[in-house]
Amino acid sequence: MINENNPENPEKKDEHSSYMPTNDETNKTPKEESVEEVVTPKVGSVNTEIPTGNPTQTPESYGFERKNTELLWVAQKVNDVRNELAKYIIGQVEMVDLLMTGIFSNGHILLEGVPGVAKTLSAKVLAKSLNVDFSRIQFTPDMMPSDVIGTSVFNMKDTTFTFKKGPIFSNIVLIDEINRAPAKTQAALFEVMEERQITYDGECYKMDFPFLIVATQNPIDQEGTYNLPEAQLDRFLFKIRIDYPELHEEEQILHRYKNNIKTPTLDDIVAVFSANDIEKIQSTVEKIIVEDNLIKYIAAITHKTRNHGKIYLGGSPRASLSIIRAAKAIAAIRGRDFVTPEDIQYVTVHVMNHRLILTPEAEMEGVRVEDVVEEIVKTIEVPR
Repeated sequence: MINENNPENPEKKDEHSSYMPTNDETNKTPKEESVEEVVTPKVGSVNTEIPTGNPTQTPESYGFERKNTELLWVAQKVNDVRNELAKYIIGQVEMVDLLMTGIFSNGHILLEGVPGVAKTLSAKVLAKSLNVDFSRIQFTPDMMPSDVIGTSVFNMKDTTFTFKKGPIFSNIVLIDEINRAPAKTQAALFEVMEERQITYDGECYKMDFPFLIVATQNPIDQEGTYNLPEAQLDRFLFKIRIDYPELHEEEQILHRYKNNIKTPTLDDIVAVFSANDIEKIQSTVEKIIVEDNLIKYIAAITHKTRNHGKIYLGGSPRASLSIIRAAKAIAAIRGRDFVTPEDIQYVTVHVMNHRLILTPEAEMEGVRVEDVVEEIVKTIEVPR
């Protein structure tokens, strides 16, 4: 039938043109018609590549609300890890998400809490949920750098020295009570934390992927401890403060172990991630979209820490990079392929709380670093 409004194109119908409906169309109910009018793209049917033609293009222009199949897979994997950790860890929901964020953004994590709040257990359960190598190093005041990175061993048969790798050569390395080792032992971690390699006797030894350090420390025990150098603290993506459990959570802990006096063996943990899975997720996180106005927002937050009356030492550019990496990872965990201001605000406190040094006056007043960071975040206009 010819379209009267557009006679040159008989195939194209104008929305006001009249035409005779087919039998199939007349049998449709109003509900069916409304379903067909609103076409929702199926999962995986949308091109997930980020357009590169227009650098100012916004997420709305290429599918703001779409669900990426890769992100759905990531969300399912994270949920599986939560279930595995829930077998031994009660509560600490935020800690689990931050641990996953550290793995997905390829960043080291520092756990701080009083004794007995399951810092070491959390790190061990996390390592068990990953199908990768795991090693544990208990730091003590008499440790030497060779106890961490390894040493040369003399072979009497061929009269040569052979490098014997230390416990740092693993995928997930748990360093328990990291602040108990002296400065020369801490210096052994500088290169491996930043460059994922060890240099010994002029030879460079690369670490296998993935490589992640999860360290624990006690904030109140001062005897036999050393303050970590600022350069080393800056190499940690997060410092996660683990608080006491709530009353109902502690009751659940007691109910779970009331008939079991043995130490948990972690035999029930099922590995969720392989090394290839982690690499795939990190590649997905790299594709998460960050708009230009959010870049300015992150830079403004970090810059404000360097010009605040209560802060003696502000955040470095590495802090800004850590914020953007962590924000992209937490967006992926939440099932989005774009970063929001809320993602940035959520990770900023954990990224900054171990990097900033307060002025002596602020410390005497009992001001906490977290309070100052939250104050800074509130004073900067949120981009919309």
